[in-house]
Amino acid sequence: MSVMDNRQNGWVSHMIVSMVVVSAALQALKRKKRYEKQLAQIDGTLSTIEFQREALENANTNTEVLKNMGYAAKAMKAAHDNMDIDKVDELMQDIADQQELAEEISTAISKPVGFGEEFDEDELMAELEELEQEELDKNLLEISGPETVPLPNVPSIALPSKPAKKKEEEDDDMKELENWAGSM
Repeated sequence: MSVMDNRQNGWVSHMIVSMVVVSAALQALKRKKRYEKQLAQIDGTLSTIEFQREALENANTNTEVLKNMGYAAKAMKAAHDNMDIDKVDELMQDIADQQELAEEISTAISKPVGFGEEFDEDELMAELEELEQEELDKNLLEISGPETVPLPNVPSIALPSKPAKKKEEEDDDMKELENWAGSM
């Protein structure tokens, strides 16, 4: 066998291996696609089942609500069978009459007996205003004119003058400042 044959055999075997790898890869991709399709179908089935479960729960809830509403309607009808609107109106009028009577009794009991009734409220208010005006007039008449307020006395001693020494110190400071500014 020659070198050429060895190369051809290597190339052929490499081609065969490549074809096997490509074939295996294609098979793996086909399986992947099938699995993805199955997964999508299963997901769709699960969604449909979940939707159906929710619909059944809602139907059961609606059935229970409707049943309970029927019981409530029957109970209200039974409660109202013994009632007549005329009887209810008559009862409510009796209650209002009794409340009015109770209010009148309470008012009668709370009024003082034998005193305070003979005075008119408006007359009492007018008299009170009159007394207040008289007190105000009296106070205004008692106010006297401005009083003289004693002012403080002016000091009799002379105030000390400024110390001259301080002025001399200021002049010295100014001269030093001018000398310093001139030296710059």
